[in-house]
Amino acid sequence: MRNGKVVIVMPGYNVASVLEKTIAELPVGCADEVILVDDGSQDNTGEVGKRLGLTVIRHSQNRGYGGSQKTGFKEAIARGAKVAVLVHGDNQYDPSLVPMFVKKITEEGYDLVTGTRMVLGDVLKEGMPIWKFIFNRFLTWLENLIFRTDISDYHNGYRAYSTDFLKKIPLDLLSEKFDFDTDIIIQGAIRKCRIAEVPHVTRYREENSKMPFEKGVVYGLSILKTIGLYLFHKSGIRRREVFTLN
Repeated sequence: MRNGKVVIVMPGYNVASVLEKTIAELPVGCADEVILVDDGSQDNTGEVGKRLGLTVIRHSQNRGYGGSQKTGFKEAIARGAKVAVLVHGDNQYDPSLVPMFVKKITEEGYDLVTGTRMVLGDVLKEGMPIWKFIFNRFLTWLENLIFRTDISDYHNGYRAYSTDFLKKIPLDLLSEKFDFDTDIIIQGAIRKCRIAEVPHVTRYREENSKMPFEKGVVYGLSILKTIGLYLFHKSGIRRREVFTLN
């Protein structure tokens, strides 16, 4: 039996064609509620979500991946959740693994959980582009060095968080874009939170969203910028509220 309410937060942008499949792969009873954040979709993502019985929150304009998470996590907290699990609406990450993420928090006491693609199998053979693999390995190495962590896949989008952790961090100061996932795990690292990983296979299918190379470069540069800002903050050269511990 779960100890506390579990809510799945599901960002969705133009995922109407795959949303039903994503929901069907969730184990029965793995969560008390699914909050779909329709980020200004141009298709009928929200309508499909309502038909499937999800709690749908719609952004009138596209805010971005990070913006969707902020909305979803705040709503999960407001609804009394103890655990918030991030599951992508495009089915890129295997929804059947949700109970493993929840268990790490409710039974093993971790503050946040991230998936890792770097343990099971060969990610390149499974479809990860070589440029993305190189970016991932370099940035993960650098982040582990700077933030004194031991995480095998810093840039994995399959996550679960204790809402006690979410309440402590400055959500509104984090990125609205794809680097939100890195911003939030850095928040855990600088607070010395307990971080667990759940290995899973890589899923790169035609139905899944894929980051093009150009956006990947922008993403990588944004991570390097964040690391630089943190180092300036830590050295006292220029303090940043986002890195200040309350």
